Amino acid sequence: MESSSNSKNNMNALIGNTLRIGVFTACLIALIGGIWYLVTSSDSTLPDYSEFHKGDISYTTFEGIFKSVLSFSAAGWVQLGVIVLMLTPVMRVVLSLVDFSIQRDWLYVVITGIVLFIIIMNSLVGVG
Repeated sequence: MESSSNSKNNMNALIGNTLRIGVFTACLIALIGGIWYLVTSSDSTLPDYSEFHKGDISYTTFEGIFKSVLSFSAAGWVQLGVIVLMLTPVMRVVLSLVDFSIQRDWLYVVITGIVLFIIIMNSLVGVG
């Protein structure tokens, strides 16, 4: 009984640490990108925000974001921080799925699997 309780506490600690590390990493990446953006664009004039101007399409796909990160674009680094932040709760669902599988709690394995499937499908397909 104690071993089961100990492994449950270990998994809860792993899930909690994953959330903390994910949020901290995302904030750090976005902060570095934001500071980098401010430093590199400090001499330019302020854009006109009275009208909405669609941003560069390269910042809306994984491929575009990773290419901009590799080319040291500040906006790309901020976008990477956003992606890491979005993936953090998804990792929690994945770890919960593993935890429920280890516990052989099949009802929650199915429910968590459905939640993970919905998250993945919404991310890949989107709405409308």
